[in-house]
Amino acid sequence: MPAERATWPPPALPSFAEAARLWLIVGLLSFGGAPGQIAMMHRMVVEERRWVGERRYLNALNCCTLLPGPEAQQLATYLGWLMHGVAGGLVAGVLFVLPGAALMAVLAAIYGLHGQVTPIAALFFGLRGAVLAIIAGALWTIGRRALHGPVAVALAVAAFLALFALHVPFPLVVLGAGATGLSAGLAGWPWFTGAGHGKAGSGPASGAIDRLLDDPGSAAMQRARAVTARRAGLVALAVWLATVGAFALAGGEFADIALFFAKMAVVTFGGAYAVLAWVAQDAVHLYGWITPGEMLDGLALAETTPGPTILVLQFVAHLAAFREAGLWAGVAGGAVSVFVTFAPSFAWIFLGGPSVERIAARRELASALAAITAAVVGVIANLALVVAVPVLFGDVGRWQAGPVDLPLPALSSLDARAAIVAAVGFAGLFVFHLGLFRTLGLCAALGLALRLGI
Repeated sequence: MPAERATWPPPALPSFAEAARLWLIVGLLSFGGAPGQIAMMHRMVVEERRWVGERRYLNALNCCTLLPGPEAQQLATYLGWLMHGVAGGLVAGVLFVLPGAALMAVLAAIYGLHGQVTPIAALFFGLRGAVLAIIAGALWTIGRRALHGPVAVALAVAAFLALFALHVPFPLVVLGAGATGLSAGLAGWPWFTGAGHGKAGSGPASGAIDRLLDDPGSAAMQRARAVTARRAGLVALAVWLATVGAFALAGGEFADIALFFAKMAVVTFGGAYAVLAWVAQDAVHLYGWITPGEMLDGLALAETTPGPTILVLQFVAHLAAFREAGLWAGVAGGAVSVFVTFAPSFAWIFLGGPSVERIAARRELASALAAITAAVVGVIANLALVVAVPVLFGDVGRWQAGPVDLPLPALSSLDARAAIVAAVGFAGLFVFHLGLFRTLGLCAALGLALRLGI
């Protein structure tokens, strides 16, 4: 089949309106986190419509993985730019996020107003068990892909201990891993392998955009488009910095939200679950915006809405502002977090988009990506324990010895009902393979039954 597809004549490039309709469909249907979103875009853009060829799609995907921020949204932005320039990239990136962000704003508002009402609290009690299983699944999936060789395993263990026992700031852990991988790549040491995306599917080798861009006669057009893209990237970066700076000067809760999520936006390598480890470390313990259980509730909402899983940060920001100044402040706080989280992605894509083909060939960058992905295994392991311990145990103390500071749960305080729901979530996902939505529904129903005595 792939050989047959390669002989088909590529179709014409879509019109701007055709592409915009596709990006809206992607935004409305992009459930399942980055892996599902990347696979869906591959099916729609590469396999079915043949707008982009397999090699160019994979090169773009691997470069987006190297960037901080949500890789699936960045991939959509890049593909939109590839086909229709800056305007196409803006439409693709915005439509990828907008439906999920709008729905999350509504759900976060309902949660803030009614989350403590007994039936709703019982519903989220059940969802938390499923989310613990989802995090464990992410740990297993990424671990199998990333941990090739003893150095990668050692880096994952070091990242876990640095976060869980020593409370090293998350950005330092990720940047240290990236520096380790980059150094290994520059030295030619094959310590880190297997983190790139090797094969997204069986799409055609050439698409409509490939025929255009591979034509020597398009060189002048590509140079002009690169200049426009880089100018747009600088504008996006300037607008983002100016917005964050304005909030910082104004002070108050919105300044904290803007600065916190802006810092997160520039060091969030490794996907949404790696980001949540930082949120668990700072938003829960430093700022006191949410509890570990509420963060699980937000993640459950993010998993059941379209758009990037990182929209859980909108939920966190909503609750932070809501508790400070009420409903509309919460909506505004969530909007601020969405802007400061996603605006840099447009800057990275427009600034780097013209160089994707050259970047994809750099082995040292692939080594840095592989090292970061190995460290992310330890980061997610830390996240799993940080959020699971307070949910499963009612009495959690601390054990300290020098720089080491560990949670020490009292075994007698184990919440049997929470443990049962978590076990059902694990069984639903990994034993009976019910899938995400049916497992979430099962755990939600079980939570209702256990908490309400049904």
